[in-house]
Amino acid sequence: MVLLPTFLEGIAKTISSKKGKSCPCDVGREAANSLAKEARRNESILSSTAAVKTSKSSRLASACSKRGHKGVNQDCFILWEEFGCQEDMTFCGVFDGHGPWGHAVAKRVRELLPSFLLCKWQEALGLGSSQDWDFEMEFDANLQNFDIWKQSFLKTYAAVDQELKLHRSIDTFHSGTTASTIVKQGDNILIANIGDSRAVLATTSDDGGLVPLQLTIDFKPNLPQEADRIKQSKGRVFCMHDEPGVYRVWMPNGGTPGLAVSRAFGDYCLKDFGLISVPYVTQRKITRRDQFVILATDGVWDVISNHEAVQIVSSAPDRENSAKTLVERAARAWKLKKRGVATDDISALCLFLHTAETGRFDTPSKGPAREVGIKTEKQRGVYG
Repeated sequence: MVLLPTFLEGIAKTISSKKGKSCPCDVGREAANSLAKEARRNESILSSTAAVKTSKSSRLASACSKRGHKGVNQDCFILWEEFGCQEDMTFCGVFDGHGPWGHAVAKRVRELLPSFLLCKWQEALGLGSSQDWDFEMEFDANLQNFDIWKQSFLKTYAAVDQELKLHRSIDTFHSGTTASTIVKQGDNILIANIGDSRAVLATTSDDGGLVPLQLTIDFKPNLPQEADRIKQSKGRVFCMHDEPGVYRVWMPNGGTPGLAVSRAFGDYCLKDFGLISVPYVTQRKITRRDQFVILATDGVWDVISNHEAVQIVSSAPDRENSAKTLVERAARAWKLKKRGVATDDISALCLFLHTAETGRFDTPSKGPAREVGIKTEKQRGVYG
């Protein structure tokens, strides 16, 4: 296993020697981009709905995206195993664009975020190693690791949002995207999200059944903390008469567009009125009870509950088709539950946490599924 800071430093030094003096952040970013380009050359990042299995593991991930009836598909996803040349790391994310340029914003974020995160993680690791830790006090290495990742995610999301603002060929004033991202590092999962794309973990209960545990928060404008921030920034939160229950963020004069999420990349017309791109970051230590994670856009969650999604994935004929099965079931649910409403884009990514050598799941899923609330604290890949 190659230590990422050392590996990136080597690439960065090569880039610096070729280009002369450069800003350290630019050199670090180029080094991270070099890893992404190498992964693509090795066909480690693919660009279509697929199932992926590494040559070193029988763990598998599957992903699928289906265009709705609203025009171009504004959803996209990424799965990158051996993230940054780290054998024990996987990065994955789903992005749901909105607005006239939403598809372009989502794809741009998908392109930028992994490399930016590698760069910010390297910087945070360097700062962490230089700290004068007091080893007379009880030292929690796991907590330090989480703090490093949390700062990395926070800085990455801020940098990506700023990069979008400066992008001349994409209109990000009235367009944006959600983001739900995960880094699996060994037996830890680090999660960061903005918007309403959701991550749900399937874990085994004491009675042997699979239960869902929501890992992210759906950042809707009517959540008390979100609504307070928006109103303090002179923004408005209300729903239209023809959309009961669908709360949106509006500018002070009520002018369009009204946005149905309170955190997003882009959408600069609302950034002065309470919309932010700061992610909610949390972690979970994986146990043998934890079976798989579902990352999906609201095209799934608007019509499929958490426990229904876990049931659908766990009962799929095989892991390779788990994401496709979930997407197809969601598409049927749109026709049944939302008659007369244009079907949204639907995307899902299923990341299995253990090998399949002992069967489809480590523990039989025979008990009934039940809902579990949000837990607030505690290079091979697919592109779509």
